[in-house]
Formats: sequence, C-alpha cells, structure tokens
Amino acid sequence: MNINASEAGPKVVDKMDCDLIAQILQKRSLIIASNRGPVTFTTDDHGELQSKRGKGGLVTALTGLANLTDAHWIASAQTEEDRQWKDGPVALDGSDKTIDVQFISPAASAYEGFYDGIANSLLWFLQHSMLDISRTPTINRTTWQDWKDGYMAVNMLFAEAIARQVRISHKPSLVMLQDYHLYLTPSFLRQILPSRSKYTLLHFIHIPWPGAEDWGLLPSKMRVAILEGLCAVDLLGFQTREDGFNFMRTCESYLPRAFVKFKQGHIWYRNHMTYVKDFPISIDVEALKRMTDSTEVSEHFHSFTETYNGKQLIVRIDRIEPSKNIVRGFQAFDELLELHPEHLGKVNFLALLVPSRMEIDKYQVYLEELMGAAGKINAKYSQSEWEPIRILLGENYPRAVAAMELYDALLVNSLADGMNLVAKEGPVVNTHNGVLILSERTGARQQLEPGALIIPPLDIYSTAEAMHQALTMPIDERQEKAERLRHLVEQEDVVDWLCKQLETIGELYL
Repeated sequence: MNINASEAGPKVVDKMDCDLIAQILQKRSLIIASNRGPVTFTTDDHGELQSKRGKGGLVTALTGLANLTDAHWIASAQTEEDRQWKDGPVALDGSDKTIDVQFISPAASAYEGFYDGIANSLLWFLQHSMLDISRTPTINRTTWQDWKDGYMAVNMLFAEAIARQVRISHKPSLVMLQDYHLYLTPSFLRQILPSRSKYTLLHFIHIPWPGAEDWGLLPSKMRVAILEGLCAVDLLGFQTREDGFNFMRTCESYLPRAFVKFKQGHIWYRNHMTYVKDFPISIDVEALKRMTDSTEVSEHFHSFTETYNGKQLIVRIDRIEPSKNIVRGFQAFDELLELHPEHLGKVNFLALLVPSRMEIDKYQVYLEELMGAAGKINAKYSQSEWEPIRILLGENYPRAVAAMELYDALLVNSLADGMNLVAKEGPVVNTHNGVLILSERTGARQQLEPGALIIPPLDIYSTAEAMHQALTMPIDERQEKAERLRHLVEQEDVVDWLCKQLETIGELYL
C-alpha cells in the first residue's frame, strides 16, 4: 500500500551532488530511528486513512535521502492508526520514490514511562541544566520503574526492530539514530547483532550536553548505561564543540576504562572507537524563502503591518517551556521601558508562543507565570491605543514567518538550547534589517555570534540594554549585521548538516 503524505516538502536531495555521499548511499541501505516519525496516520470523516507529514527541516532532509538509497524509518506510534499501520512505503514528496515507515507500539504504560517519566521529565531537564535539585527530581521507586519498564523496554524495541531490518537487508546498513530518546538503543543493538561489518551507527543529539557535574546527579546505573549506549556508536554528533567536549569529559569522569583522546575527538571503550564531532543543525533555506510568498504568510504579514504601523517591533517565537526564559524576556522589556521611556508607545513586544508538554506540571505553571508577567507589564504601561506586550498562543507557522519578516529585534534569550532554529530562520526572511539578540547559552551562538548581540540569559539589565541598542542602531550597522547573519545561515543549511555527517562516516569507516 502506497500512501502519499500531505504537506510534502521540497526535494532537498537535489542539492546532494557530492560523489562521496552518492557512493556511500548506493552501497548501503539506510535505517533512520527516532521517537517521532516522518508521518502520522489518522482517519478522515469518510473512514479513509490519511497521513500527515512531519514538520521541520529534519524530516525534509532525512526523507530526502530516500531518493538516493533504500530507506526505512522506525518510530514510535503516536495514534491508533499508527499502531494499525503495517510496515510499508509512503510517498513523501508526491513522487514515485518512497520511504518505508515502521512503527513500534509499546504498551501505553511503557511509553509513558519512556517518554514522560525518563526522557522528558528527567533527561530533558538535566541536559538543559534545569534541575531544581533542592526539590526535584527525587529518584524513587516510580522513577526506576519508568527506567526499567519504560525507557529500557522501548529502547530495546527500537533495537530489535533495527536488527530485523539489518538482517533482511542485502547491503550493509547505515543506521541514523536521533536524539535523547534512544540513548540505550546502540548498546542493545550491539548485543543483538555483534557483527560490526553489517552496519554503521550514527547518533545525533539535538539538545545540549551539559558538563560532567550535571551528569553526576544521575544514579550511577542510569548514567553508565547511557554512556555505554552512546559509546557503542561509530559517529556521535552534537550541535556544538562544547557539547562534544562535555560528553568526552563525562565519559572520562564516569565511564570506567574509557580512554578519551580529546584532541582527536575519539573515545575508546570495550575495544571500539567512537568518533565525536559537532554538526550544527540548520534550516531548509530555500523552502523557507518560498514560504514567504504563500497566501497564508501574506495575509498575516498585512495584518501585522496594519496593527503595528509606524511602531518598532520586538518579536520572540518559542515553545512554552522553562528553558526558553520567556518570563525574563518580558522582565527585560519592562526594564527597557523604565530605563528608556522614549520607547513608550513606540515599540511593541509580540510573543508567538506554542504550548508544549502541558501534561507536565512544570510547563503548566510556567504558562501561568509568563501570562502573569505580561499582564503586569501591560497594566503598568498600557495607553489608550498602545498595549506593550501581545501574546498569541498556538502553533501557526505561517503567522510566525510573517512576524519574522517584520521584526526590528528578534529576542532569543534561552537558558539553554541545543541550537534554536528561530535564530536562523529570522535573519533569512526578515525585511527590516532586524537585529538578533541571542543568548550565549544557545547552540546558534557558535555560528551566529559575528552578526548578533550576545546576552547572558539571566541578566535582564543587559538584555534590556541590548533591546535599546537594537532599536536605536544606525541603519548601516543594522544592515551590515543582517547581511552577515543571512550569509552565515545560507552557506550552511540543513542539507549541509546532513552531508557533513555522511562525509565524515565515509572518511572514517567506509
């Protein structure tokens, strides 16, 4: 059964003309594994099965590889239709070329322990240095049950599914694992299929990797299992050099008998070498540019233009989660208006916020905090025809693109971010020579610092002064920074991110 996925993206593989990459993929089958897959299945009003394409450049880039080799994507079922789906091909770009999609279907309790109990409530907060260790987490009987019956069990299901696919392939396999959900999958897979000649393992981690001292907060049994899992891969990719260095330090501190060679970026463990390297992820530049011409974006663009006519605009676009530091961003805006009253009535703060993980109490509390913070500022400064802060809730990407076209300052003040792609999307589409205000704790800083105003995320005074600098910056300086940012993003888009990983695999192992 061949299903055409809706919301198809461009064929980014048209750019993949590297001979080395073609050689690698012609000789190998490709297996991609991630918690969420490239499509989600639902049933329409007529009882017909429909598939909706996953969003984002990552799905576009990885599914694009299907044009170069046999590809198979393994993911966790998200809907009942996903669970009923029999492994089979899905056409993701409207062409005859397809990618096989397979869903694993753990019991609801196992998936809850895997996803909510360990991945999001423990690992995500730890890796963003967001643990409030005086209160949370408390590792108790439930946590260990989530670890054993959830995280370990689901990772084993992934390993078993990958192993079956490797066995039936007529060619050696290139296995690409994605993110923090699958830390144990590599070691489980090596136990099932010890022959390394049958497959090459690549694992990319999209979120930050904090210092070794943070990992010291985990129980040793969990910590060692995670490190052993990641040291079972051939190429381990991170967003930044700092993340990679932190991982090697963590292995040196907590993984007995690991031999870490920092200068070479190698870790030897159990007679196996893992190569550690940074591959900063980026965006699909051409697809984003094309989107600015869409009807949906144009409608929002004109609406915003009418609403904010003659006023300067500070924009932020984020998921609602504590690491995004939204409350301090509003507090910095308050500080700006108090220190520089000349901006009163002349600048608006537009926050486009997407609810995220609302089933977790900390996220619900944070939503209440940020709404309260914005409400206080509006009550303090609002005038008859001017409301300082406007919050728009909900996921609406065309609306976000329109806002990015219009900002005078784009605020990205995250406490920790693996990359933060908004910082790269904004400069590509902005038409106002807008200034990027960027937290030093984002992965994007490594590439974008030459064209941005860098701020310490806890310092609302410095953030307020950066806002003032951005709003009063001479036009020639604004233009120079904006052009520099566009160049930095466009020269390394999401296809380059993918190509560099495959090139490294080819140079090291194939």
